[in-house]
Amino acid sequence: MSVPAAPDPSSVRVRTVLGDVPADTLGHTQPHEHVLSDMSSIIQPWGLQTLAGQDQVSTGTGAMSVGSEFPASVRQRVTEPIALGNYDWIRRNVLNQDNMRLLSEEDAVAELALYRAAGGGAVVDSTPVGMGRDPLGLARVARATGVQIVMGSGYYVHDYHPRGLDQVAREAIRDEIVRDVRDGVGDTGVRAGLIGEIGLSWPVHPTEATVLAAAAEAQAITGAALQIHPGRAPQAPLDAIRQVQAAGGAPERTIMSHIDRTLWELDDMVELARTGCWLELDLFGQESSYYGLNPDARRPNDRTRIEWLIALAEAGFGDRLLIAQDICQKVYLRRYGGPGYTHILEQAVPLMRRMGMDAAAVRRVTVENPAAILALA
Repeated sequence: MSVPAAPDPSSVRVRTVLGDVPADTLGHTQPHEHVLSDMSSIIQPWGLQTLAGQDQVSTGTGAMSVGSEFPASVRQRVTEPIALGNYDWIRRNVLNQDNMRLLSEEDAVAELALYRAAGGGAVVDSTPVGMGRDPLGLARVARATGVQIVMGSGYYVHDYHPRGLDQVAREAIRDEIVRDVRDGVGDTGVRAGLIGEIGLSWPVHPTEATVLAAAAEAQAITGAALQIHPGRAPQAPLDAIRQVQAAGGAPERTIMSHIDRTLWELDDMVELARTGCWLELDLFGQESSYYGLNPDARRPNDRTRIEWLIALAEAGFGDRLLIAQDICQKVYLRRYGGPGYTHILEQAVPLMRRMGMDAAAVRRVTVENPAAILALA
């Protein structure tokens, strides 16, 4: 199976939670965010069975190995609500249940209203099954704010898989994704406009590999873009693209997310870009060197991200670049002390201009490229 490259966005439509819209009307688009989601299931407050691939987690009083018991003081940190006194610890360590839950439609409306007022037109909610995907909730938020929301489909990493998914045939998973895109999720009538984010660990879990193969087949059937969350290892993105190709999917319709927490050498990015896939630098605004999900990651700041954008464009890949913020925690929202969805518009775009990106280059990564990849082929 093969999928043609995305057509001219002026002649096609993007599938949002409120229906199809012309691709060239989206405006500024952030193609990897979370509006309503719940990632708290990986946090087990009574034992450190937490983050895939991580052997130790900082608790502020030292490191605890996986499988050991949380003392009472650490249980409190994991379960207490976000406040000024714990904000910095949560931002650096992630391990807090309240932080990982974006459940409030009121919060979502307030945050996206600010995004709309700053010039934002659309976002992709990359929340898949198992992370609290909420089709009707997203539709209500879209109506309340005027922001076009594209909803994801498929499954995230193994830790979030519903019980029994490992017994489901690839064909059944593929058909479910196809229904989500073509007909809507269940009886909601709300249709997905993206396949993803499909979650992979490292090494890839067998059920994750089955889901990715099913997603690649669904990509070929529906023409929807496929968005992948690669495992936290430099070899993971290229391995994922090879799996997509083996399943009959098209790299040209595939977004590789989280480049800026996975690859740190420009040569590796260029090698990946040569497959034809889209490179998504989607952690704009996240500039802490302390990355709770992978303490060994060399996290860039926004200036470095922009340097990579410029270098990749100069290497000939300017029409395959995407940027976003991947807001998936409360500490990233304005209401809880974070930058909100407006960070790219208000901070990163001016920095891009200061660093030499002209108006056409900025428009390409913020408007034209997301419209092209989100357009149903």
